[in-house]
Amino acid sequence: MASVTIRFSILLILLGFVFFFITGHQHYTSLISALFGIVLLALGLLARTESVKQRMLVMHIAVTIALIGFLFPAARAAKALWAVHNGGSMVVMAVREQLLMAVICLVFVWLCVRSFIAARKARLGT
Repeated sequence: MASVTIRFSILLILLGFVFFFITGHQHYTSLISALFGIVLLALGLLARTESVKQRMLVMHIAVTIALIGFLFPAARAAKALWAVHNGGSMVVMAVREQLLMAVICLVFVWLCVRSFIAARKARLGT
């Protein structure tokens, strides 16, 4: 899972920088996904260890960070979409980035949970 973590972290870093450049280097909040990506990259590199316990701990931290990376952007995007539904306005690029970050993080969380379940079954021999 360490290599999967690194791949998803690169996706998040690219997402942040692409939207930062698209918005004309004006909106630093578009780099939030890149910050999540940098944290996941560090955790992915730390997970490349022979110590099973350390790898388990690091991957559980990574999936927790990714879960936060799903919940907050999804909630902010939903709030913005609800405001539009009620006659308000939204920043389209921000909502797009939030939705993309939420989807990337959700897929990563799903892959991690599947991996955790498979590892537990393998350990228990079932």
